[in-house]
Amino acid sequence: MPETVVITGASAGIGRATARAYAARGADVVLLARGRAGLAATADEVEKAGGHALALPVDVSDHRQVEAAADTAVRTFGAIDVWINVAFASVFAPFTDITAEEYARVTDVTYLGFVNGTRAALAHMLPRDRGTIVQVGSALGSRSVPLQSVYCGAKHAINGFTSSVRTELMHNGSNVRITIAQMPAVNTPQFSWVLSRLPRKPQPVPPIYQPEVAARGVLYAADHPGRKQFYVGASTAATIVANKIAPGLLDRYLARTGYDSQQTDRPDDPRRRHNLWEPVDDDTDHGAHGAFDDRSGARAPQLWLSHHPALSAAVLAGTALGGTWAAVRLAGRGGSCP
Repeated sequence: MPETVVITGASAGIGRATARAYAARGADVVLLARGRAGLAATADEVEKAGGHALALPVDVSDHRQVEAAADTAVRTFGAIDVWINVAFASVFAPFTDITAEEYARVTDVTYLGFVNGTRAALAHMLPRDRGTIVQVGSALGSRSVPLQSVYCGAKHAINGFTSSVRTELMHNGSNVRITIAQMPAVNTPQFSWVLSRLPRKPQPVPPIYQPEVAARGVLYAADHPGRKQFYVGASTAATIVANKIAPGLLDRYLARTGYDSQQTDRPDDPRRRHNLWEPVDDDTDHGAHGAFDDRSGARAPQLWLSHHPALSAAVLAGTALGGTWAAVRLAGRGGSCP
């Protein structure tokens, strides 16, 4: 029997690339997102790749919509084998430039959206005592950066929430598994449609990976859910390890470099559409990739290392120490990121 996989945030970026990867396995893929044009295009790709698609317009901040979508998935395909939480929203701005309403909206989507998805998945998985939940996390859930306080806060919350649920499942001897795939900078459309109050266009901090790299990490995590988390990309692992070694030094380094490194050299249009309150792919499909194809890698050798934890730990400890030492020297000279 084919797997039934539910993916939130499925109309673009990591969610869309993950949907296509599962379709290549012949899976039944349930696509949840707000943008109808993006959903329709993703469903078409899933069908052409060999899967079966069910596209459901859903705002993950509304638990009723998420629960209804889970019920529909079960009625259509019989069960939910894998649930993948990807959907998020964000604001690029200093904390004092983000309104209380905007902060609440991002938190409702990016944090509570994962809570709602996890609750809906467990409602169907626990009675069967079978199933896997994968949270798509971020290196920024361990190492915060300036200008993304609301996103970093939500990703930190996801880590804490998931660890708590994981230990409860372990306590109960459940065969349901939950794990996290921690992501690096990924070339998704979010940088073109995120709400930003920065003077220049927002950008991911290199190295940047294509969504297909992230999708391979998600599938591996879903296939091996016994581990607490997986690091996708060497930059993710090095960032998390370095933050454990020298968090204060990284604070000073990011205070110097974090503003410029998250913006291109081109001015942003303050009147452009953003997706905080309404989707921007409701009438036009934006695809899986963002605007940084020429700067994004399609491979991540660290993915192989992540399959071998002991070797990965040794290599990344050395990398993190080297990166921390470089940050120390740069901070001491008052330098900035190129």
